[in-house]
Amino acid sequence: MNMSLDRRGALRALPGLARVAGSAYVNAAEWGVRTSVSTGRRLVRAVHDPEEAAELVREASAATSAVSELARSVASGVPVGRALMTAGESLGAALEHQSEPPPDAARSLRERGADLLERSRDVWSNEQGHPAYARILDELAPDEGRILLLLLQGGPQPSIDVRTGGPIGMVNSQLIAPGLSMIGMRAGVRYADQVPSYLNNLFRLGLVWFSKEPLRDPQEYQVLEAQPDVLAALHSVKFAKVVRRSFHLTPFGEGFCRTCLVTEVEAATEAFPEHADPGDAEAATPPTL
Repeated sequence: MNMSLDRRGALRALPGLARVAGSAYVNAAEWGVRTSVSTGRRLVRAVHDPEEAAELVREASAATSAVSELARSVASGVPVGRALMTAGESLGAALEHQSEPPPDAARSLRERGADLLERSRDVWSNEQGHPAYARILDELAPDEGRILLLLLQGGPQPSIDVRTGGPIGMVNSQLIAPGLSMIGMRAGVRYADQVPSYLNNLFRLGLVWFSKEPLRDPQEYQVLEAQPDVLAALHSVKFAKVVRRSFHLTPFGEGFCRTCLVTEVEAATEAFPEHADPGDAEAATPPTL
């Protein structure tokens, strides 16, 4: 204690800048001794405690970042006192943030599964729609919402593939243009050139599927086969043929559209067109891939 008082008195006797430097040296030395003892104890614990070891690594990383920030600030002309204060605040905030575990970090998958089954036994629960609906809404473009609404209200939509035909096509038919449709035009999308990407995304989310079977009404294809892009594909080779296919909502997609894209009254009373269910070998990949 007396030695500490002697050091403080000696420091006060020094002139301005020297006193600051000397005080910083003494404080750093004292802090270093205390920290070395504390760190040594924690290192011993870390040998047997993985969580303690991980915490030490996080703190070391935060300290390294703070020192780098301090060096950059001083090099750019920031006063040393202000730079030290800023670095200290950043280090404190980082350590405080790291000490707070994420909400679900302490819960095991088994505990979450138990909660799920517990909710399944709640006969009074009024949850509506699948839990994934909220996430899906965040992953949809507005044009994709228009396409889904068209499929719900207008029913399955026709599509065609243009392939090489003639004698050679009977042996080895090559795909010229896949998945041609009027679905973008009928849905009134803003970016018609993005329709193939829209359909791929809807397929990825499990909302639509692509049937190899045509619709029952052949008139559905007459207007489609007269469209400029279809005619251009047909005229691009000497022999061409049209393969009729169709787009459908999946059962999951129908439920999503009824829950999210129409009113409760419409969902309960409207008789929407039926969609075919995908078979075991259907909907493997979108035709636009």
